[in-house]
Formats: sequence, C-alpha cells, structure tokens
Amino acid sequence: MDRDAYLERLGATADDAADLFEHFDQRTVEGRPYHALPDARHGVERGTVIVPDDDVVVRGYPSIPRILVLDPGIASFFEDAGTETIAIEEKLNGFNVRIADVGEPLAFTRSGYVCPYTTSRARDLLSLEDFFADHPETTLCAELIGPETPYTTHDYAGIDTHDFRVFDIRDRESGEPRSVADRRALCEAYDFNQPRLFGRAAPGDAVATVRSAIDDLDAAGREGVVLKSDDGTKLVKYTTESNHHGELAYAFSLPFDHGRDFVFSRVIREAFQAAELDEDGDRLRERAHDLGESILRPAVDAIRDVDAGETIGHRHTVRGSSAAIDALFDHLDDQAMTIEIESDRCEDGERVVEFVKVAESSRDRIAYYLEGGTRTE
Repeated sequence: MDRDAYLERLGATADDAADLFEHFDQRTVEGRPYHALPDARHGVERGTVIVPDDDVVVRGYPSIPRILVLDPGIASFFEDAGTETIAIEEKLNGFNVRIADVGEPLAFTRSGYVCPYTTSRARDLLSLEDFFADHPETTLCAELIGPETPYTTHDYAGIDTHDFRVFDIRDRESGEPRSVADRRALCEAYDFNQPRLFGRAAPGDAVATVRSAIDDLDAAGREGVVLKSDDGTKLVKYTTESNHHGELAYAFSLPFDHGRDFVFSRVIREAFQAAELDEDGDRLRERAHDLGESILRPAVDAIRDVDAGETIGHRHTVRGSSAAIDALFDHLDDQAMTIEIESDRCEDGERVVEFVKVAESSRDRIAYYLEGGTRTE
C-alpha cells in the first residue's frame, strides 16, 4: 500500500504518512484487509476507510454540530452558507452506517469497522446491486432503525423489526454530498426509504417550521431534526425534550457506564431549550420533574436489579439468517463485549435471538457499593 499516495488523496494535514497511519486499525473482512480510522486525526474524518486491494477510500461522515437555541441559532449558522433555503428533515434514532461498494457492498460503522450483520440486512432490504451499478463511486449514508437491531433500539410506527432510512448520498472518496433535492430524487428512484421532510424555508424564516416539527416529534417521543443547506454541505441538528429525557434515562439505567460529559450535555440542551421557550411556572416545574425522574428512577431500578442478582445492560433482539447472526456475535466478541443470550429461536424461517450486552462496569460498581464499599469524591 502506497501510504504517501493515500496521504495526498485524503488531504491530511500530517507531515508524513507515518504520523497519520499510526492511528489506523487494520482489520479483515472475509479475508480482505482494510484500514479504519476510529477517531478523527490530522484533518481526516472519523471512520475513514482504505481498502488497499481495491484501491478504494471510503470517507468518514462529518460530525454534525448542534444548535442550542433556534433563534438566532439557525440564521447565524447558515449566514455564510449561500443557500436560499434549508431543508428540515427528521433526525432518526438508529444505528448510523455508510454503505459502499468496495468490490462488494459493505456497511461501515461510524468508527469505520465493517458490521457483518448490518451488511447482510442492507443487502437483503436495499436495492444495492442496481444502485451501485449506476453509481459505483458513491456512499449511501443510512440509519438502521426499529425495535430489533443489535445497537440502538427505538419503536417507530409501521416498523415491526427494522428498516433503513437513507439520509445522505456522498462521493465515496471526497465525501462531497449530493444536493438535498438530488438525494431525495435518487432515493425515490431506487425505492430507498428516507427521513421525513418537514419542509424548506429561508434560514431567517425557518424557526416557526422547526418549532412545529419539534412539537410533533416530541409528542411522538422521537429524536429531532437536521437542518441542511440546499447543496447538503452545511448541516446542524436540534433535538426534542423527550430525547433529552430518554437519553438521560438510558445513561442512568447503567450509571457507571456513561461519562459525566454525556450527562452534562443533555442537561444543558434541556436548559437552553426551556429558556428559549420561555417556560416558567407550572410548565417549568413539570419539565424539571420529568427530568429528575429520568435520572433517579432508572438508577434506582439498576441498583435494585443488581441487588436481586439480575443482569443489567443493553437488551436487544435481532433476526436474520443464522450465518448473519453468528457473524454479528463474532463481531461483538471482537469488541470484547460480554453477551448473555436470553432466547434463541426460529420464526418464519429466520433466526431470532434476544440478548443482553452486559454492563459490567455498572454491575460491578453497584455490587461493590451494596456490599459496603466506599466512594471517594
């Protein structure tokens, strides 16, 4: 592999190839080597992948910033974007992957690793052969959503198990996006489901549309919105109250597995949103009560579960071919996860497995304190 050539192709800021490539992990998929960058380095996005046998670069997906107030946050963010309108699309709560044809279609995680299970499901559920025959040098950016996934689970109306939503189409190597209009047309042409579009508005006039969308999403317990410039190059996100509370409940259900930054950022989002909406009196007290419940109740439940000898962790259900599920558990094992299988059965010709990713840190720390251990603060 000519590392100097890839250094130039990636446009990295490193002085030499060794400075960049020391941060790449080398992996294999079905005997084929690839190099993944698990964290952003030297101007190269997290999740960037090099497949040397096919001389292919799959660019990582850029980090999307967040606004904490809609007014003047939207207008300020898009002030220099040169866009007449912005698209307001739903932000979905799922597992983010990039699907690229590198000799065969593979699904890469945000960190750049191939997920065999998601790859198998993408091949089954999406018209990848037709799409990549016509657009071989592009990447589909998608969320795997639904109640039955091995990563992020969330109920969506009309989805009994899982499905994909394509939210972006980008050049495989440069990472340049298609315009929002072009991407939405392509998704329709290849029958790819995509996030709901709430509308388009000039940046200075978008606050009312976004607030209306957030109200609808909040009532449905959904995550939020992503605002995109016409050409797709400028993106910013904004999330709902129910999402903030849900993520805090998730964090405190396993209180020693999630960092203080995770918790603090969700509380700050909630504070700015409540302040901007001029919430006071009874409504602010209700919001504060809900926030407190999302923190305390899950933590108490976790303590009681450990005290009762029950397993705590992330519970998931997956379905697919036996080979795909075996590959998934090999993949999770490679990541040093402790897995407990609760059910393994066959339904309608598919293998269905219910399992727990055991939260060892929370389990062990809670058990230690319950046994009389002390905590230094």
